[in-house]
Amino acid sequence: TQGNTEGRYLGRTDEPLCPEGAGYIKKKKEEGGYPGAEIVWSSPMQRCLQTARLIYPDADIQVEDDLRECDFGKFEYKNYTELSGDEDYRAWVNSSGTLPFPEGEDADDFRQRCREAFLRVVRRYDNDAEVALVVHGGTMMSVFSKFEEPPSGYFDRQPKNGCGYICDFDPETEKL
Repeated sequence: TQGNTEGRYLGRTDEPLCPEGAGYIKKKKEEGGYPGAEIVWSSPMQRCLQTARLIYPDADIQVEDDLRECDFGKFEYKNYTELSGDEDYRAWVNSSGTLPFPEGEDADDFRQRCREAFLRVVRRYDNDAEVALVVHGGTMMSVFSKFEEPPSGYFDRQPKNGCGYICDFDPETEKL
């Protein structure tokens, strides 16, 4: 998105893909950079829905509202430069992101929401189903930091825009 190119905190802002972003997804798809999937789930945000349609044009895309990105509150759609003089932002950075976003979503609540949504989706299918989730970086990081074996830290699985991970989920152990 344009906001991504400008390093903005992009959560609840329902911004579409920019032409460069759409072009990147199309090129990566043409190069075989995305796995096939029988079932596709997406965040309700238009940037994810557009990405899902570009990667899986023939899929019946299902939407799970709780796979949406975090509400960054007062930081929403601002970048580091715009926030550098904000006392709340400095306090949040100094806390290593453990403080709630002022006027936004609590980080623990966000992570729990994403993890529960992930489980609602994957529990619908057997082990052989190929399910793609087209979601936000924060959503992926929330899921991996809870379910990955061996455990990973929240920031260990921060994907680049338009990228993700291929993994297997074991429903018995609830581990990736």
